[in-house]
Amino acid sequence: MPPISITAVSAAREIESGDWARLSPGQHPFLNADFFGILEDHETAGPACGWLANHLLASGENGAVLGIAPTYVKLNSHGDFVRDWSWAAAYEQLGKTYYPKLLTAVPHTPAKGPRLLVAAGEDAPAIQQSLIETGQEMVAANQLSSWHIALPADDEVELFRTNGFLVSHDVQFQWRDRGFGDFDGFLGAFSAERRRKVRAERRKVSESGLQIEVRHGNEITPDEWPELHQLYAATFDKFGNYAAFSPACFAELGSTLGRRMVVFIARDATKPVAISICFRSDDTLYGRYWGTSGQYHSLHFELCFYQGIAYCLREGLSTFEPGAGGEHKVARGFEPTIVRSCHWIADDRMRQLIGQHLSRQQGGILSYADEAATHLPYRNSEVDLKLDAR
Repeated sequence: MPPISITAVSAAREIESGDWARLSPGQHPFLNADFFGILEDHETAGPACGWLANHLLASGENGAVLGIAPTYVKLNSHGDFVRDWSWAAAYEQLGKTYYPKLLTAVPHTPAKGPRLLVAAGEDAPAIQQSLIETGQEMVAANQLSSWHIALPADDEVELFRTNGFLVSHDVQFQWRDRGFGDFDGFLGAFSAERRRKVRAERRKVSESGLQIEVRHGNEITPDEWPELHQLYAATFDKFGNYAAFSPACFAELGSTLGRRMVVFIARDATKPVAISICFRSDDTLYGRYWGTSGQYHSLHFELCFYQGIAYCLREGLSTFEPGAGGEHKVARGFEPTIVRSCHWIADDRMRQLIGQHLSRQQGGILSYADEAATHLPYRNSEVDLKLDAR
């Protein structure tokens, strides 16, 4: 194939939106020029939060864009879901510097997906390889500690592994439509005891008098977002964390992404008291942000899980990924799912130590996922669950 040149650009908007659209999965809510551009414009993924854009761009000899790897130099580990805080601490204890590091990921988004955006075709492997080699060279040239690929697509993991990356494993809990038809059909696959518990939780919310509404991003006006944002920020305030998204950022995401943003709102009379902000593609709903101004029995389950499942069944979406963590999701029909990230560690000794750690950790994670699967609420033989242990 013709020569490939790789450059790094300092903003997502420096890449033509048409190139993003051509190389990314259709109607994906995150892998597009708008999502990256808006987060960078509003400093949600900007220098003030420790995100320095260095997106890798593969081009042909005629200047045509052949591949994109959305990449940042990171000054911390906030919002990247690499789960490497202990690695940074180990570097410090050994008198080494961990930050800055290189990261290829979707900011603030623990959703698996392609990280080397390349059009399908016979040239795709060569373009992917050029992007990987350039990223490794950037680490060496800038004396960075490491390069992390957060939650790549399954078919990319082996490619990174063959290029010397370590692979870490984690568990998420995801819902899949097993031909349920509607919400009653979904509950019909549960054991009687588990079905009663879900119905009791939903009844508590119904009897509370709260009204639940479902609105897409373009159905929410900009002047509504400050009040809704307060609910989102309350969750971060509760745990002493930083709420990276601003009201203006949410407002622009909503107006731009339109139906690709889905918001579940609970109201007491006219006042919003809880919110669950999700995004969607053509086949998947992604749960992202929850917040509430008070204590309401089972409202978290209703707004973050049951409303999302009902939405998927109405809209014909096959998968619901409600975010990282939360084994309480298992009893509500979310299956343990293995996800992986890939890590290029520059220092040979640290690569060996981290590799040994990940090797030991893998067995425990897989055992945890297997154990969690035994607590699924479905009747025997309703779900054939197979975990990818690679």
